[in-house]
Amino acid sequence: MSDTDTNDRVLITVTGRDRAGITATLTGILSDQGATLHDIEQVVVQGQLTLCLLVGLSHARDVLKELLFAAKELGMELDFKPVAPAPAPGAASGVTPVEAGRRYVITAIGRSLGANHLHALAKALASEGANIEKISRLSEGLLASVEIHASLPLGRDREVLKRSLLAVATNAGFDVSLQRESLYRRSKRLVVMDMDSTLIRIEVIDELARAAGVGDAVARITERAMQGEMDYDESLRQRVALLAGLDVKVLDQIANDLPLTEGAETLIRVLKRLGFRTAVISGGFSRAADALKRRLGIDYAFSNNLEIEGGKLTGRVVGPIVNAQRKAELLELIAQLEGVLLDQVIAVGDGANDVLMLEKAGLGIAFRAKTKLREAADTNISASGLDAILYLLGISGRELQEVDSG
Repeated sequence: MSDTDTNDRVLITVTGRDRAGITATLTGILSDQGATLHDIEQVVVQGQLTLCLLVGLSHARDVLKELLFAAKELGMELDFKPVAPAPAPGAASGVTPVEAGRRYVITAIGRSLGANHLHALAKALASEGANIEKISRLSEGLLASVEIHASLPLGRDREVLKRSLLAVATNAGFDVSLQRESLYRRSKRLVVMDMDSTLIRIEVIDELARAAGVGDAVARITERAMQGEMDYDESLRQRVALLAGLDVKVLDQIANDLPLTEGAETLIRVLKRLGFRTAVISGGFSRAADALKRRLGIDYAFSNNLEIEGGKLTGRVVGPIVNAQRKAELLELIAQLEGVLLDQVIAVGDGANDVLMLEKAGLGIAFRAKTKLREAADTNISASGLDAILYLLGISGRELQEVDSG
């Protein structure tokens, strides 16, 4: 490299054991020499530092000599190479920055992620022409979650990429999310959840049916509804009718002992500490939803009201039924009450009754869900607990520990 008066661009890479003062020393030399800093990236992996600096140097040889000497004194390795200036957007290719590609964040979550998992994800991204720009670790301890930033070229279908990533994750037994990178991804304010088989591990109506001795009959109606032979409202009315005469104490006992889904308490606790608003919108029953609201400190709870007379269930539902359409309407209502944009809402559910609710939200998450919902949702969680949702917000394990112990 010749010593010239032009502003040569040089990419400097520094590696070695991390300790305080390395970045300060090297940037101090650049500052003293009047270098132009175009870009910088630094990461520490298991105590090993990698620092990259893209600089413009008017007298490169002298500056690089100083940097090399300083790096040696610090016990670091320093490498450099000249880099041609990047063309101005649209100058050579005729495309604008927006046209050049769309940026996405891929979040992988598992009990433990290995090279095989990352290889499968990287291969799926490459097959769609997506370019990986950054990979960050989210989890502490075991490598259980990583966040990949990638750009997808114009002409490539996001849905095709989503299906490819989902297939990879399903086959390998971990979870993956594909989200458009935007301000709203990092500014969610409201989380709305289904109750049965989502926040809790059971279906309350099945427990009531077993207590009333009509478990098989209720299961047959449920199956007919799932097969499309009966709409949700009618199936609910018929199932509830079979519960007529059941003592309300049975419902209250079930409501007081609801088995929470793995990660539910952590999720709600952290969301509350971060200032999120939370809601349950359920096709289940109000006594259970209200008990869950009190237990976890959830802000809103909407569900179906069972009519009670003389301490017994009458077999009728009072008021509007919380079906798929009603769930979507209630989500929108809560967002309006809280002054939150729909793009700032997360909805979580497990069944076909949640499809419209998930489609209404900025991020729809299918949790251990049926096939129909998995296909409609923005992302799926099957191998992890509900607290994995926190990783989808870009919150690291270190940050979770800080919030949870605060």
